[in-house]
Amino acid sequence: MSRLSASIVGASVVSMSLLACASHKATSHASADADAPEPAPIDWRAEERGEFADYAQLTFPDKYLRAGEQYFSPDAKWIIFQATLRAEADPSDPQAVPYAMYVAKLKWDDQKIVGIEEPIRVSEPGSANTCGWFHPTEPWRILFGSTITPPTEDEHSGYQRARGSYKWAMPHEMEIVSRVVAPIYFADNPKVTNEIVFTREQQTASPIITRPNGYDAECSYSSDARFILFGGQRGGDGAGAEDVDLFVFDTTTNKTTHLVTADGYDGGPFFSPDGKWICYRSDRKGNNLLQLFIAELNYDASGAITGIKREVQLTDNEHVNWAPFWHPSGKFLVYATSEVSHQNYEIYAIEVNPDKPMNQLRKKRITHADGFDGLPAFTPDGKWMIWTSQRGPNTMNDPRPTSQMWVARVLDIAP
Repeated sequence: MSRLSASIVGASVVSMSLLACASHKATSHASADADAPEPAPIDWRAEERGEFADYAQLTFPDKYLRAGEQYFSPDAKWIIFQATLRAEADPSDPQAVPYAMYVAKLKWDDQKIVGIEEPIRVSEPGSANTCGWFHPTEPWRILFGSTITPPTEDEHSGYQRARGSYKWAMPHEMEIVSRVVAPIYFADNPKVTNEIVFTREQQTASPIITRPNGYDAECSYSSDARFILFGGQRGGDGAGAEDVDLFVFDTTTNKTTHLVTADGYDGGPFFSPDGKWICYRSDRKGNNLLQLFIAELNYDASGAITGIKREVQLTDNEHVNWAPFWHPSGKFLVYATSEVSHQNYEIYAIEVNPDKPMNQLRKKRITHADGFDGLPAFTPDGKWMIWTSQRGPNTMNDPRPTSQMWVARVLDIAP
């Protein structure tokens, strides 16, 4: 998933822990003359007036040291996200305590998202977690990457940009797990609230895809729930953590198919709305940059995915481009990029047209704030976008505003 496992102090790719030092725009304070006045904060509401409206901040730094990589349930009633409680974390070393996984019910008022109810922790104590996802037809069933128990120190730290302050942590104990969240089921089925429907074991994270010792995460379902798309270390042997490939697991046949086999780190995959394509990002050049790709899937007569029919590259530049996510129309992706600067990631939209030359694809910047913006996702109808941002006020006197979850109504973001 992300994907970056995300929240920037960081940001995470797909579910991982991407630590990104996102502070200010291209004219950064670090590069300015020491005696020069600091630039005025960007008025992001004015800058984004044509793109978004009805903003709501969903998590706050008094409770969460970092929160993010969030996705909607198929009925847009709940979100799943990863976060670190401030009470459990060491502010001087925010990565010392791994992300826990949470679900939370959205608060709606007059057809607007205005907040979340008290989150429910769904991961095991002390475990490292990333890349949550809801089952498309049974939203009380969730997927996420988890070590289940506290991870051991891993000599393979995963992807890290040279001289950069962000990285993707890839514990070799990370597996794709599933569990039932009973409160979601009971909320959708109020007539059975007095019955015990799920066992304790069902409400505990348990592996659903198990491969030999090696990182597996960044998972998501196809729209019919038959397939689980994920990123995993090649061979699953724990070696060469930087070489993550894309796989698909068929829940009908229990068969895992290797999809994208290029050298380097390929990750953050999602199915297109029509299920014919996937999107992802890749570091296959080994230059510590990430580029965006889509690939058309091959299906056989039984409906099983057998591989990749063709791969199409969408970006080829000097930037870190990651966390791509499909708009429900299937006509464009949104993603995070360092195009403004490596000190300030922003969200862009890019046209998806497999038959158009890459340099002719339309592109549009859609966020304009000081600090990190990334890991975007949509409600199934595309009317709301949720993302991880550092645009909030620094109410806790942290070195910079922390990564928290934001949501806004979408006006016009198509490139």
